[in-house]
Amino acid sequence: MLLQRTTGTKSWRRVAAVLSATALGVGLLAGCGGSDEPDAKASESAPAAATGAFPVTVEHAFGTTEITKAPQRVVSVGYTDDQAILALGIKPVGMVDQYPNPAGTSPDINTQWPWVKDKWGDARPEVIMSNGDAGPNYEKIAALRPDLIIAVYSEIDQAAYDKLSKIAPTVGRTKAEKEPFSAPWQDNAVHIAKALGKETEGQALVKGIQDKLDAAATAHPEFADETAVALSWYEGSVAPFATTDVRGRLITGIGYKGATEVDKAAGGKFYTVLSPERIDVVDVDRIFVINDKADTDALKKFDLFDNLAAVKAGKVSYLLDSEGPAVGAAMSQGTLLSLPYAIDELVKSVDQ
Repeated sequence: MLLQRTTGTKSWRRVAAVLSATALGVGLLAGCGGSDEPDAKASESAPAAATGAFPVTVEHAFGTTEITKAPQRVVSVGYTDDQAILALGIKPVGMVDQYPNPAGTSPDINTQWPWVKDKWGDARPEVIMSNGDAGPNYEKIAALRPDLIIAVYSEIDQAAYDKLSKIAPTVGRTKAEKEPFSAPWQDNAVHIAKALGKETEGQALVKGIQDKLDAAATAHPEFADETAVALSWYEGSVAPFATTDVRGRLITGIGYKGATEVDKAAGGKFYTVLSPERIDVVDVDRIFVINDKADTDALKKFDLFDNLAAVKAGKVSYLLDSEGPAVGAAMSQGTLLSLPYAIDELVKSVDQ
């Protein structure tokens, strides 16, 4: 999921999404998307059904769900679940508006990332939750007539799950996930694939990405000698991500050592916000900054950050979040579709 705030006309996000806005006392995802009525194309034209062996039974954090036949109308309630569903050949009819769409623009930015644009094609999914909403719009979801709801990369609770389950069979986050957004991306991908009757295909896609991570680590053995961290600038503070977060897992996946001091400061959450006296927590060998230009410029003016050894040595990669190539968004989403792009761009940022 994504951490987000708004600075002027710019937004700052966590799916994954940047920091959990719920934990920060603001809406989880902010912005708006979609109309009050479900899009005609999304609600009337069913995408190709999943193929595979059915029925399938999926255990998850809220119980067990049986999917009796190949779903044709899938709604994604998880912040990045739509991308796993897309990777497996199905276009969701409903999705979360993870990054707010610039006012008056179309199509939705979340269908236009370089790693998803071709997959979505002309499809225009209905937005069933926007960045900043307290929860999904159950009326919109029901109007889409789903036969499966995926809420894996999500913070829904038991009450929300129960409401969703009354609309259609619903698959929640993995049973082993203790904190929302802490499950390995591999587990989430296979979990979703199983619900779609495509577990074997999901495992193959995961292996392909793992091979790509391993190849990056092999090509850069020097990474293994350095500790690295991904962070963002949030409301005048440095906010690093834990090693359990998808951004942290990506960094260690290409060979770096994770910044375990961040984990201690985060206390089980996927991020922490540092007070000035704790800037030492990110005094590591390599830093990856995920922000759009306005916040990056503000961070560069923060003297305590500017005095870090990695900054002085020029070992900082400044990665635009939703602007330009949107490398930060690809890292934050951490999906079957975004990870290959993120791996290439992350390594490129170090080599430059």
